[in-house]
Amino acid sequence: MKLTLLHRHGLVLLLAVIGSQVTLGASGDFPLVQNGLAATLVGSPTDDKVVAIATGDLAADIEKITEIRPASISPSDSKGGPLVLIGTLGRNPLIDRLVAEKRIDLSALTGAWESFIITVVDKPFPYVPQALVIAGSDRRGTAFGVYEVSRQIGVSPWHWWADVTPEKKSNLLIPAGTHRFGPPSVKYRGIFLNDEDWGLQPWAAKNFEPENGGIGPKTYAKVFELLLRLKANTLWPAMHECTKPFNADPRNAALADSYGIVMGSSHAEPMLRNNVREWTAPQPDYNYVTHREDVRAYWEERVRSNKGYENIYTLGMRGIHDSAIQGARTDAERLKVLGQVFADQRAMLAKYVRPEIERVPQMFCAYKEVLDLYRLGLPVPDDVTIVWPDDNFGYIRNFTSPTERRRPGGFGVYYHLSYLGSPLSYLWLSTTPPALIWEEMTKAYAQGADRIWIANVGDLKPAEIDTEFFLDLAWDIRKWGPDAQPAFLRQWAAREFGAEHANEIADVMNGYYLLNFQRKPEHLQWWLPDESPRPSTLPQTEIDARLTQFTLFRDLTKQIAPKLPAARRDAFEELVGYPVRGAALANERYFRGERGETDAASAADATLKEETRRFNEELAGGKWRKIMSLEPADEAFKNIRIAPWTPLNLKAAKNEAVKGTVTIDAYFYKQKQGEATVVPGLGRSGHAVLLTPTTRLDYEITFPASESLSVQLQLLPTHPLTGGTLRVGLSVDDGPSLPMNIKDNDGGPDWAGGVLAAERHAASLLSAEAGPHILHIRGIDDGVVLDKIVLTPQ
Repeated sequence: MKLTLLHRHGLVLLLAVIGSQVTLGASGDFPLVQNGLAATLVGSPTDDKVVAIATGDLAADIEKITEIRPASISPSDSKGGPLVLIGTLGRNPLIDRLVAEKRIDLSALTGAWESFIITVVDKPFPYVPQALVIAGSDRRGTAFGVYEVSRQIGVSPWHWWADVTPEKKSNLLIPAGTHRFGPPSVKYRGIFLNDEDWGLQPWAAKNFEPENGGIGPKTYAKVFELLLRLKANTLWPAMHECTKPFNADPRNAALADSYGIVMGSSHAEPMLRNNVREWTAPQPDYNYVTHREDVRAYWEERVRSNKGYENIYTLGMRGIHDSAIQGARTDAERLKVLGQVFADQRAMLAKYVRPEIERVPQMFCAYKEVLDLYRLGLPVPDDVTIVWPDDNFGYIRNFTSPTERRRPGGFGVYYHLSYLGSPLSYLWLSTTPPALIWEEMTKAYAQGADRIWIANVGDLKPAEIDTEFFLDLAWDIRKWGPDAQPAFLRQWAAREFGAEHANEIADVMNGYYLLNFQRKPEHLQWWLPDESPRPSTLPQTEIDARLTQFTLFRDLTKQIAPKLPAARRDAFEELVGYPVRGAALANERYFRGERGETDAASAADATLKEETRRFNEELAGGKWRKIMSLEPADEAFKNIRIAPWTPLNLKAAKNEAVKGTVTIDAYFYKQKQGEATVVPGLGRSGHAVLLTPTTRLDYEITFPASESLSVQLQLLPTHPLTGGTLRVGLSVDDGPSLPMNIKDNDGGPDWAGGVLAAERHAASLLSAEAGPHILHIRGIDDGVVLDKIVLTPQ
């Protein structure tokens, strides 16, 4: 018997997985499937639709594993034999009877948000020897409980979206015990399908859902199921002009409600409106200064039509499709207009949704220029959730102050795992390290952002790993510590591909994230779209090492794949093989071209095209045809297939290290005082250090005969928790601490270079007698992430 431990909120749920040989479990174990018989699934017609949907999915999941499909019946039809009782507190008569008879205690679920209990009850009724009870505090809590059992018996949340097939088993036993899950750390947790023009929409239109012209009910049903399996509850739907608006087909909103999914809309789409397709008047008329009544009527129509569903209403106003608000010319005018917009939007919500406006979920996203208006004093109503944006590259732009945390509406985060825009887009591969997601999101959570978390996942594929980690963290912020990335990847790889190859696959993915964090495959150019091409600034030795490492990981994917069961090789290609080899080939193509090695660059380009064709045409029997687009939307990638300049004087162009320069990875300190957290997988070094105002790190260094040394700190391009500057103290031996100020310059050239290279620099010149000394680095402001220290004699 193989025993699998699953940890949730400090509890251990032991799942006994029995192979083809009939084996009896421990006394009290619940026979979900045993000796060719499956327990009966018992729901209630009085429960919510999503409970019936989840129950049907559980029956299908059990059948996939055992080839035996459980019967699903209502309480009145229950006969003898083991039962799985599935229901929401107060909505399933048999569960309520057990509570009334004090056979089970569900008091912990009363009034709780999205929580559930899984428990085994012996002899619950005279005709039933045993029951597995899955009880939820509300409709989503129950659904989460059902899908949790699916996960425990071996069904991946990505069984459909990444073709992860479960291992076949003859018997499934659930051990006795009572285990509570929830409430979640973040109240509303979800994703934003975005920039779908090059993947999700053509795939749906030409392959999966042609009858609806693209993304529609069939696609959304699969998305809603995935969200529930990942314990998420919120969706911002696809909204580009190429896609039919979500609410243009009334089946979509009704379907979301049947799955219990809360619908919202992006920062650029107030009141659930899709402006790029639904605003049919001239674009200049989308102006609250000149056409207030027209715009208000436009919003009001949507509120009336969708008021019966569970929604989060986005307040405020920007221009059509992610542009600045029209009509107002000064910041003072913009503040005044937005104040009127808030008042009018809340009035219609009070009229149509609920008079107690503070009980209507509302959010205001301070995205791009809107954040500047908030900092100027924009008065957001206290019961509205303020959602902080990142800078589109994974670094959160603003954090909640202690005074702000008293607001009843709370705060949230809108985070990018995919992005279309300047300085360069990244829409192809998903390369944001889980370590960075952990560092930024736990920091935001600690500062009070616990109400709404939304991740922009682009086309969803191939962002499966990052999407799951983001939502896993939102469900339980305490689950992962500083070693989140290696620990998560090992657990994920074991679940998807088996324990035998889990460490090897996790190592490959850790390397993949490290190399691509240093420079994303979509950013393999050192010039911006409006600039003249120029060569990279990497030293030649670093380029050689980079290509060697990519080749190693690329070869490992080819070695691992044949060792896996045939049924899981498509999943491996989708989740590991194609992303790793694609990134390797992109680097090969670029750097060989930069060296003038035309044949090698062309060969890498041709191989990459073939890999992409195979993904689209052959994986899972052509299931993903049209989903993978090699070129990003801004077409910058087309400029780097083969560099347009002649072969370079590499020594002159590569900025080779100055003789005598020493680079120290930040985590190689001699000793520390106060808090300093090393985060595996973070930074260009792969183990950057989080500093706090209590931190002092000591490093052994040697001053040359010149008696002066340039000290450059390489930091992650994080944003300050307060103010516009990050400060670090620097001193030698017992000398005075010199503050180094790193200005944020958010949106400027320094910021652009920083996010593309994943580093910011701060330098200072220090003097001391020649010989050994101790360099002290002190934290002054929270939010500093130290990656490397570069010492150069002067």
